[in-house]
Amino acid sequence: MVFRRVLVTGANGLLGQAIVTRLSGLQNYDVLATGRDADPKFEGCSCGYISLDITDTDSMHRIFVDFEPDVVVNCAAMTQVDLCETRKSECWKTNVDAVESLVKLCRVHNTKLVHVSTDFIFDGKNGPYRETDRPDPVNYYGKSKVASENAVRSLPDNLWTIVRTVLVYGHARKLTRSNIATWIISNLSEGKSINVVTDQFRSPTYVEDLARGIEKAIRYNKTGVYHISGRDQLSVYDFALKIAEVLGYDENLIHPVDASSFSQTAARPPRTGFIILKAETELGYRPMSFELALTDLESRLNASVKA
Repeated sequence: MVFRRVLVTGANGLLGQAIVTRLSGLQNYDVLATGRDADPKFEGCSCGYISLDITDTDSMHRIFVDFEPDVVVNCAAMTQVDLCETRKSECWKTNVDAVESLVKLCRVHNTKLVHVSTDFIFDGKNGPYRETDRPDPVNYYGKSKVASENAVRSLPDNLWTIVRTVLVYGHARKLTRSNIATWIISNLSEGKSINVVTDQFRSPTYVEDLARGIEKAIRYNKTGVYHISGRDQLSVYDFALKIAEVLGYDENLIHPVDASSFSQTAARPPRTGFIILKAETELGYRPMSFELALTDLESRLNASVKA
């Protein structure tokens, strides 16, 4: 068993909380979590927490010196697609400049960087995509993530892993915004009608699956690019119908619409989704079925209400 000290950035987000919970529950990891909030949003984890913004390079440097991480898992990013389009300098500072600073620190300290990226680096014309397909983003968020990937790739080959994912859903504590599944469940459970697009296709990813996949990449010391997502590509509308079917909500509340009916600032790629054969073969990655994932999500949501 190899013992690793792991620094997790963006630890208060949906994925960050799942990563911290998973790694801190295993004996071979010493985890230090960071986030912009004064206190951690997760609970019950045997790990340290430091409040900081990853754009604060001096604070990040001190953490590298004091904690001496073997691995950094970078979950910190500005992911609101429309906001990235209107606040480009803020987006670039978080998604690119901060990553470039992380890369410099990882190079100096011989630390491996596991960087989380997105399906939005692709134009969505020919999905689902393999790791070797050429990026061609249609919005500023995607462009910033391509630039961040290029920065990560400048590290020596043994010091970087890029994990791309798609439409992540799940439950975490005190999130500032909902994700696609929790938004659908919240509305349907209250008997509210929702409009959901039929012309955008994704491979929805349960956050617990993604956290398991990232842990496997760390455990097996894998490098390079991995696509880690759900197995099935379907429209967002069909995903909403699947949620209603599995959890017993009224499907008549879900209304199909075209993406053009929404006034969104940034363009969206119409058809992404991933081919995950590499992750399945090299990592032993096995995503849950929709039925299992949604049932697990429901139990977590119910438990959080009772807590």
